[in-house]
Amino acid sequence: MKIKNIEFSNNLILAPMAGVTDVAFRSICIDFGADAGVTEMVSAKALSYNNKKTEDLLITAPNEKIKIVQIFGNDPYVMANICKSEYLEKFDIIDINMGCPAPKIVNNREGSFLMTDIELASKIIKSCVNATDKPITVKFRSGFDSKNINAVEFAKMCERSGASAITIHGRTRTQMYSGKVDLDIIKEVKKNVSIPVIASGDIVDIDSYLKTIKYTNCDAVMIGRGALGNPFVFSDILGQEINKNKYNVILKHIEILRKYYSENFISGHIRKHLLWYLKGEKNASEIKKKISIEPDLNEVLRILKVFFGSK
Repeated sequence: MKIKNIEFSNNLILAPMAGVTDVAFRSICIDFGADAGVTEMVSAKALSYNNKKTEDLLITAPNEKIKIVQIFGNDPYVMANICKSEYLEKFDIIDINMGCPAPKIVNNREGSFLMTDIELASKIIKSCVNATDKPITVKFRSGFDSKNINAVEFAKMCERSGASAITIHGRTRTQMYSGKVDLDIIKEVKKNVSIPVIASGDIVDIDSYLKTIKYTNCDAVMIGRGALGNPFVFSDILGQEINKNKYNVILKHIEILRKYYSENFISGHIRKHLLWYLKGEKNASEIKKKISIEPDLNEVLRILKVFFGSK
């Protein structure tokens, strides 16, 4: 896949997930075969106010050869200004979130709300495209609800407005992440545009990857929840033989975070990742309880080292 002047080799991308795709997790997934990882979604408005917590979401790792940032907002002027700001200077691709289903985002007329206002969505995309030479991509859903499945129309608008590629998650906003992904709508989107189309939703292993690619004919896939606690999913899809040592991955995750964040922040942030890493492990229930209440990260690592070492 090629997005404007940016070439991908494996066509596997870690999807943006709020509170999840931190710099460490992106770096780890890239080590296991992902071409790139997308940052957590970043508020253009918050950046315009120089919000420190929002700026921290823009930290990148040395092994991120293709740097992709995802921004969100509903003001074309603010979005354009951020696209040409120093904040995003180091990024190769700027993705616009028009698919987030979270009530807080939708109620603020952002994310997937924009699928209900195609005219505004187009203005935002055009303003961003005109503000930078970097490729502008758009991530959206099949529609807002079952009565408003407008992904094909929306995709065509994205292309007309100057987007260099699009990602479609085959669920409506009201579905959130429930039910099965609709591969038919993704397939129709691919048929109706000439820019690269990236499929998203329910890709968790080699079988679901092949099914999605073969059925939709999409150019690439984004993997989100399928990578939670399982960055090996990318290597599995690529058929690479690797050492799936979860303790080493956890240790690396924390070590990378320690380069950029305070111990206090990491202690709270890493807990959900640790529970995902432990998912599916036998006799892990007691360990989950221990690490959930243990405040000292070094002690957490000691507990996990013993647990995984005894397996």
